[in-house]
Amino acid sequence: MLNRAPLTSAEQAVWRPLARIITVLPRAIEDQFEQDNGISMTDYTVLVSLSEAAAERLRLTDLAKVTALSLSRISRVVESLERRGLVRKVKCPQDRRAAHATLTDEGHAKLAAAYPGHLDRVRTYLFDHLLPEEVEAAGPILARLAAALEQPEARRRKQSA
Repeated sequence: MLNRAPLTSAEQAVWRPLARIITVLPRAIEDQFEQDNGISMTDYTVLVSLSEAAAERLRLTDLAKVTALSLSRISRVVESLERRGLVRKVKCPQDRRAAHATLTDEGHAKLAAAYPGHLDRVRTYLFDHLLPEEVEAAGPILARLAAALEQPEARRRKQSA
């Protein structure tokens, strides 16, 4: 076990509200998606990721990476979205063992319908409480923290390979 110093009062002042945000914000946004559109935040993230991809298509392995989901989880999500007509799964032309997920017209419509409510919630819960200079400062800080979270996963994958 690592012998680390306890959090300072300044660190506690960052950690406790952050822990609360990590818990409460996803639930609030998830509730909005379910209520307004009958989709989950994960569904929305997949639809957005596909809409932003070249030709609105991604290999499932790449989709798992950009959504930070495991391959088995992304497979289940894509199957669910496919049953609802929001995405279509097609064989990869370069590698017949792999599959692509692609956005359907219905997926576009669902994404367009979900966006206004999502935007409103994100602004209401986050950006309405920050000054423009705080937004500018927060971006690089949060990007660094997100990268640090992904590094242990990358190390684990290298070790198991």
